[in-house]
Amino acid sequence: IVVDTGPWIFGKKVMLPAGTGQRVDDDDRTVYVDLTKDQIKNSPELDESTATNDVDYRNSVGTYYDEFYR
Repeated sequence: IVVDTGPWIFGKKVMLPAGTGQRVDDDDRTVYVDLTKDQIKNSPELDESTATNDVDYRNSVGTYYDEFYR
């Protein structure tokens, strides 16, 4: 799940593991996750141009979120 954390000048895009999603509200176009705003804002920033092929980035995301799901 790719999330934009805020306004274009201050925000960043981050990737959340699919397992963080709790439910989707189609009417409100909202995805509910089991993480806090700070946990999401502090996650590794997504570089869309390299993320799909970058093993180091995927490992950093996995390592970051691993601490919340032990």
